[in-house]
Amino acid sequence: EMDLLQGYTAHDSDSDDNDPSLAPPTGASLGLAIQAAPLVVADAKKSIVAVINPETKQLDHNPRYEELFLPEAGPSNPFKTDRQKAPKNTLTGFVEPAHINLFHFDREIRSFDTLGYARNPTAENGDEFIGDKEKAVHNKGGSLFDSTKTGGEKRKRARNDDAGDVEGYEGPWAKYKDEKTVAVPDPQLQKEMDAITEKRKKKSRKYKKEQEQEKHSAEEKSTFHLKEALDYQGRSFMAVPSFTGVNLREDAVPDRCFIPKKLVHTYKGHSKGINAMRLLPKSGHLLLTASMDSKIKLWEVYNNHAIIRTYEGHKLPIKDIAFNYHGTEFVSASYDKYIKLWDTETGQVKQRFHTGHIPNCVKFHPDEDKNFMLCAGMSNKKIVQWDARSGDVVQEYDRHLGGVNSITFFDKNRRFCTTAEDKSLRIWEWEIPVDTKLIQNAGMHSVPTMTKSPTDKWIVGQSMDNRIVLFQLIEDKLRFAKKKAFRGHNSAGYACAVDFSPDMSFLTSGDADGKVFIWDWRTHKIVARWKAHEQTCISVLWHPHEKSKLISASWDGSMKMPSPLISIFRRLSTSLPTCSTRQSPVRGRYRSWAKPVYVSPEPKPFALEPDFSFLDGRPCPVTSQFQLDWKKDQLRLAKSIISSLAEIRDMEKVDELAERAEEETRQMKERSRPIPKGTKTIE
Repeated sequence: EMDLLQGYTAHDSDSDDNDPSLAPPTGASLGLAIQAAPLVVADAKKSIVAVINPETKQLDHNPRYEELFLPEAGPSNPFKTDRQKAPKNTLTGFVEPAHINLFHFDREIRSFDTLGYARNPTAENGDEFIGDKEKAVHNKGGSLFDSTKTGGEKRKRARNDDAGDVEGYEGPWAKYKDEKTVAVPDPQLQKEMDAITEKRKKKSRKYKKEQEQEKHSAEEKSTFHLKEALDYQGRSFMAVPSFTGVNLREDAVPDRCFIPKKLVHTYKGHSKGINAMRLLPKSGHLLLTASMDSKIKLWEVYNNHAIIRTYEGHKLPIKDIAFNYHGTEFVSASYDKYIKLWDTETGQVKQRFHTGHIPNCVKFHPDEDKNFMLCAGMSNKKIVQWDARSGDVVQEYDRHLGGVNSITFFDKNRRFCTTAEDKSLRIWEWEIPVDTKLIQNAGMHSVPTMTKSPTDKWIVGQSMDNRIVLFQLIEDKLRFAKKKAFRGHNSAGYACAVDFSPDMSFLTSGDADGKVFIWDWRTHKIVARWKAHEQTCISVLWHPHEKSKLISASWDGSMKMPSPLISIFRRLSTSLPTCSTRQSPVRGRYRSWAKPVYVSPEPKPFALEPDFSFLDGRPCPVTSQFQLDWKKDQLRLAKSIISSLAEIRDMEKVDELAERAEEETRQMKERSRPIPKGTKTIE
C-alpha cells in the first residue's frame, strides 16, 4: 500500500504519460512527499468579524484601528461613516458607567448653574475646570459650599433706627447703600438705547400702520366760493333762507306731490362721476355731493344754486357721505381706507378713523342723544362702531360673509338692518354684536342700497336683479315681501339710490342708462321716465318739503333739478321811477315768470299776507306761486265746506221727516192697541 501511495503525485491522471515528471520518486524524497495536513495559504486575509464585544468590553489582544470598526458579523455597510460604524451601547454613543458621590455631584452642578464653572469629572487629577475657567481661577475653584460670593446676595440698607431722630429716622424704608437714585445713562449709552428703541419701533405693528396711513393721507383743505360768508343780518349759509316760497320747517310736509315737468337747473363742478348725494337734514336747503375726483362740494338748492364750499382731504375716490342730526357735521368714507369727520361750516377735519380696510357705507345714529355714534360697513365683512368724540372703536358686528353695503335704522332706532355681498340681510340690536334675524333665500340677490319710507312702515332696497325689493315693518318686525317689487329699469351692477316722495305716493330711482324712473307706490306702475343723463344715474333725491322737485346725480359729474315751475330770481340794481300815488321801493326782487311786473320789499319769513304791490300802488292779493296755491286751496276748502253744509242740511231734513213718520206710526199703533182688562171703569 505504501508503494501505491508513493505512485500518486499532485498532477491529474489524464496528463501526458511521457512526461518525465511522472517518474517515480526516489527513496531520498519519500518522506517529504507524504503530507496529511490541508494546504494553508500564507498570505490569506484574517477574519472580517469584529474583534471586540461591546457588552463585555474585554480585548484578548491589541487590535488595530481598522479592526475596531469592523461589523459584528457579515459585510460592512458602505454607506455608513466611521462614526456610525463605531460600537455603541446607546442610541448616541458608547456610555461607560462611572461612580460619583451624590454630594460632589450636587456641589458641581449647582456651582456650574450659579457660578458658571465646575470641576471636570473625567480629569484624573481633579484640578481641571470646565465652563468659565477665568472665573474659576479668580475664585480659586471655590464652590457654593465654600461660601463663595455669587453677586446675588441681599443688599444692605443704610438704616437709621433711632426714633429720636425725627428728621433722619428711616426705619425699614431706608435706601440701599449702593442704590442709585438718579438713573441717567451716559451720552454713549443713551445713543445706543435710542438706536435700539428706533429699530424696535420700525418693526412694530403700530409704526407700520402709521406709515400706511401717512402713505394714503392727503392734504386737508377747504375752499369757500361765495363772496361773503355772512349776510347783512350776520347769518351764515347754514341758516334757513326766508324767501324761497316754500315752508322749510322740519314738520312741513306737502299734502300731495306731483311729477316734475321741466328742468330748473343743472349743477356742474365735479370733474368725475358722483357717488353719493345728501340734502341737509330738516330744511334741505343745502346739497352735499361726493365724487370720484376725491372732492366733496356743498351747493345751494335755492337762490342762485351756487357752489358754497369744496372739501378736499382724500387721495382716492369717495364712496359715501352722511350728515349728523343737525347737519353741522358730516363724515366721508373713501377708497383710501379713511373715514373723516368734517365741520360743515368751517371745512375743518375734526376726527379721522382708519381700520386698514375700505369702508363701503357710513351713517350716524339718527337719535339726537346718540348722534356722536358712527357706524361704517367695511369691506372685511364687519360693521365698526366708533365714538366720534374720542375716535375709539366701541363695538364690532362681525357675522356677514361678505363686504357690508348698507346700514338702515328702524324700530325707533333701537335696531338696524345691514345688507352685504353675501346676498343676505341681517338685523341687529344696537350695541349687541349678535344678529337677531337673518333674511336669505334663493330668490334674493345682493342689495347695495336701502331706504326707509317717511311713514317708517317700509324699507326698500335696490336689488341686483333689476328690481326694487320691499321689506315691511309689522309690529317692529321686518318681513320680506316676496310678491311685491318695482320693475322696469336696468340697475344690475350699480348701487342706484332709491327715494320716496314726501307723501309716500311715488317712488323714484335712477338706472344704468342715465334715466330717471318714477313709480306709483300703490299700483307699482311706472308713471314717468325720462333720459336725464348720458351716463349712469346713481342717485335721485325727492326734496322733503317740495311737492314736485327732484335732484338726480350721475357718473357724468352733473346734477339736474327738474321742477314744475322756473323760479329764478334776479336782484334789481337800478332805481325805479316814482309813482304818482305812492313811493315805490328802490330794491326788491324781480320775478320773470310773474305777470305783470312788480316789485316787492323783503318779506317776513313764511308770511301769508301780500308782501308786494304794483307800481301804480294797487294792492295785489297774492305774492308768489306759493300764495296763489294757498289761495286756491282756501277757495277749494270753502267750496267743499259749503257743499258739505248743504249735504248736512239735506241729511238733517231727511232725518227729521223720518223721525216724524216714526212718531206717527208709534201713535197709530198705540191707539189701535186693545185696552187691558180692568184698567178702566165702564160708565
